[in-house]
Amino acid sequence: MLKNKLLTFILFLIVTFSASFIGGIVSIYYKDPWYSLLTKPSFNPPDWIFAPVWTTLYLMMTFSIWIFWHSKKKEIQTVYIYFIHIVVNTTWTIAFFLLHNLVLAAFILVILIILIVVIIYRFKNVNLISVYLMIPYLLWCSYALLLNISLIRLN
Repeated sequence: MLKNKLLTFILFLIVTFSASFIGGIVSIYYKDPWYSLLTKPSFNPPDWIFAPVWTTLYLMMTFSIWIFWHSKKKEIQTVYIYFIHIVVNTTWTIAFFLLHNLVLAAFILVILIILIVVIIYRFKNVNLISVYLMIPYLLWCSYALLLNISLIRLN
């Protein structure tokens, strides 16, 4: 059983951090000078904060889906929704940093937030720890949407 739990954790970690990996590559090559030249709102965090925040959130997401997976009342459809949400998460980075399309990125963030809410709702009846681990991610994505909309207004 312990081997199975370790293997599923590693698999969920790889799936979840695939979004981080792709996002990192895209932002390294396509972020600047475009992003640096944007007029940013006063509440825009410094660039150095994004890596530790996203790393922490991806770890929390991994633990959340992993705990859900090992719950007795889990539903496979929720796991599929989780995987779809990872793809949408990655798509935001591509729209924002690669395509430099702020409006499309905001639209994708709205979809992402809806998916996170659906995941949290589906986790609620299975495991509350999974819910609690997803809440910071929901809050951060909501903040990101506010930033994204502010960038649209300012630029």
